[in-house]
Amino acid sequence: MLWVDSYARPTPELIGIPFFYWYQMLWVLISTALTTVAYVLVRRNERARKGGERR
Repeated sequence: MLWVDSYARPTPELIGIPFFYWYQMLWVLISTALTTVAYVLVRRNERARKGGERR
């Protein structure tokens, strides 16, 4: 994300949306998914440390 020249361009378009915008939104979704996975893994580890997994 720090190398702006790699994505600051209008093409290729996706459903009429310039590359810059859909690329940024794609990273929002990817970051959300990675954060969710990390959260689930940390919670699972904390439950295992406390002596068992309870739901």
